[in-house]
Amino acid sequence: MKVNGKHHRTIWPDTNNPQIIHIIDQRHLPHRFVVEDLKTVADFAAAIRDMHVRGAGLIGATAGFGMYCAMVHAPGEKISAHLQSSADTLLSTRPTAKNLSWAVQRQLDAINQEETKEAKTKKAFETACQIADEDADFCKCIGEHGLEVISAISKEKNGEPVNILTHCNAGWLAFVDYGSATSPIYAAHRAGIKVHVWVDETRPWLQGAKLTAWELKEESVPHTLIADNTGGHLMQHGLVDLVIVGTDRTTRSGDVANKIGTYLKALAARDNTIPFYVALPSSTFDWQISDGLKEIPIEQRSAEEVTIISGLTENGELEKVLVPPANTPAANYGFDVTPARLITGLITERGVTAANEEAILTLFPEHR
Repeated sequence: MKVNGKHHRTIWPDTNNPQIIHIIDQRHLPHRFVVEDLKTVADFAAAIRDMHVRGAGLIGATAGFGMYCAMVHAPGEKISAHLQSSADTLLSTRPTAKNLSWAVQRQLDAINQEETKEAKTKKAFETACQIADEDADFCKCIGEHGLEVISAISKEKNGEPVNILTHCNAGWLAFVDYGSATSPIYAAHRAGIKVHVWVDETRPWLQGAKLTAWELKEESVPHTLIADNTGGHLMQHGLVDLVIVGTDRTTRSGDVANKIGTYLKALAARDNTIPFYVALPSSTFDWQISDGLKEIPIEQRSAEEVTIISGLTENGELEKVLVPPANTPAANYGFDVTPARLITGLITERGVTAANEEAILTLFPEHR
């Protein structure tokens, strides 16, 4: 996607030294565009844990390159133990996103096919690049399938703008490129369909205000930032035609874990008969579980993310400020689960499907 008119991905190996992996450090957006170099497994773990990178697809791609880094630095006589230790370090960073464990296991399986360290290292790099390329390709396909949903609504409105509500950032910054929930929006915009996006600010990290709004500005997509609790009001007054969100883990039965507050949007959409879609690449499915409420681990993060916010001062400095009284207890649940019954459909790289096990497995029969 575009940054100042130039195409970027969220993660890429250095062209001269592929042992150095570049990422966009998203903590500085939208006010500063900072590229960070990752060179050690500790660097990759910190980047995932501390939100330098975030979003299911990008977490997976970062973990893939992290395992390549682990292979580069593996001692010749203890490769297996070193790789498992590195895998455990990466897996401990964030529990909810399925793409993390999926990418780590995919790397372990690929690396173990080879015999020598040189061959293992080459295979690890190839696999990391494949994970990243697939993520971008799948998200592009999600856009093509989701375009049909937006196009149908546009025809019903006789070409009037389609008002789409998003939550959190499921844009290209959350993946390697294109995004999941935003990919259909970008595809529609490029196809000449009039769209307007209501952007939830998404407390406590404000990914909507900081990231989605920035993305849409860079792509010249009309949008309006709103407080998180505004969506229901807009729906009641006919100002939302469609809700599209992403997901960090989806069960084989169609339950979806996404950024905290998604469930409330789904309830409001159902009450107002507004279609509610979830966009995801198949790497986000957890094929081993069926009950999202009982089986999806919900990450609890630092209370300081709720009590302290950061922004740009009049002097052009980034500054953190405390909002509530000092030492106020705060709970910070990162995700909630939206039951499949509230979801109109899942937009995947293979097409749009109903959010139930039979329909999902019809689209992905290899997981029956």
